[in-house]
Amino acid sequence: MPGTVHVVHCVDTEGPLHESLEATFERLEVMTGVRLEPTPENLERVRRGEVDLGGKERAAALAFSKQLLDYNDTWDKVDAMLAEMMSPGFRARYADPEGRPWTFSWFCVDHVGYDVNPRRRDMGYHNVFDHYRSLLRRHDWPDEVHWHAHPMPTYREAHRNATSYLRSPHVLETLCRRIIDRRWFPVAFRPGFHVERADSHWLLEQFVPFDFGNQAMRESELEAAQRDVAGGRFGDWRRAPADWSHYHPHHDDYQRPGNCRRVIFRCLNVGTRLRLLDEAEVRKAFERARAGHETVMAFTDHDFRDMRPDVAAVHALVTKVARDYPDVTWRNSGALVAARAALGLEPPEPLVLETELRRDGDRLLLTVEANHDTFGPQPFLAVKSHDQAYSFDNLDVQEPFRRWSYVFDEQSFRPRALEAVGVASADRYGQTCVVVLDPSEVLRG
Repeated sequence: MPGTVHVVHCVDTEGPLHESLEATFERLEVMTGVRLEPTPENLERVRRGEVDLGGKERAAALAFSKQLLDYNDTWDKVDAMLAEMMSPGFRARYADPEGRPWTFSWFCVDHVGYDVNPRRRDMGYHNVFDHYRSLLRRHDWPDEVHWHAHPMPTYREAHRNATSYLRSPHVLETLCRRIIDRRWFPVAFRPGFHVERADSHWLLEQFVPFDFGNQAMRESELEAAQRDVAGGRFGDWRRAPADWSHYHPHHDDYQRPGNCRRVIFRCLNVGTRLRLLDEAEVRKAFERARAGHETVMAFTDHDFRDMRPDVAAVHALVTKVARDYPDVTWRNSGALVAARAALGLEPPEPLVLETELRRDGDRLLLTVEANHDTFGPQPFLAVKSHDQAYSFDNLDVQEPFRRWSYVFDEQSFRPRALEAVGVASADRYGQTCVVVLDPSEVLRG
């Protein structure tokens, strides 16, 4: 029997983005190595391919087209776009053949810790996350909310790219705050700038079961012409499967299939300048489904651009290709729904973390036990102190995947300094459990 093509619209959800004319030409120089005077006239010349950019004219014309530079630079503009995208008419217009509405998976980022913010990003923990969660509460769509993270650049500039999660403490603090402040923990992830490296590979391997980062595609002439991304600098997935198959990554190389726990899915781009979803790629997904495989065809764009043309274009492309595959079903799916379908996962009873925090003289002892195996060998331990600092720490593993403990004392966190303790985990089915404890109740006892 043929499988199903799950059409998954992943949104790198980052809120508004502003770019001045000067900043546009700075990006042009980084991309092409050519410096031009930042004028509207020169921008139009670049778009028409009239400037000698050393063979990079076509790439620059795409990267700096009117569509790609028409940013939603305020929340008012983002919300105006979202108002239509949340409407019943819009969702029905792009429904699948069985009437399921177009579905978004919102991968939300926190912009925090930067010293320089020329693109006017909305700075603060939970700002983007809360904006979308509030919006979705007012609508009854099958949209999903997931996790997106940007590593910290060396000079703490919000418009620069980076690759190191070890130098990005805000990544762990984001998870601490999601647990303690919002009682939430992720099951799916999209990497900022499409970047994974060894450190993020192992962070995800501990906690997040589903990874929508793979952008495997032969480097095109268009990509090779862009100095800022060529050669695998950002979004390096050159060794990963490019046939829409999902895979468990290798211990030493996240791009090769291996025996790690999490599952990586392919996710190409739309509405941007490289690694684009096109008709050939859609046909590849339908061919895989025809061969009997549940197939996740995921793609991503950003909410700081108008996503409505992207939705229309992908829906038209899928509808066109589907006519040639009458035996293959396609459906609109969220990232979690699609991952479970592709892996044949039927969640058992909900994941439960039984926790106890008790006093032991001048110490506090935490014990945690799961009713079935957690995804990683330990849950995520988040600690909030009275000075409003959020910290992550490792538990003491009594039995991997099932039982843990932790001692609060002079060598970890002084009990009187604690405001909240959070413990959270996912399981391999994409279920989560979050528990937040109030140490003051124990200390008063």
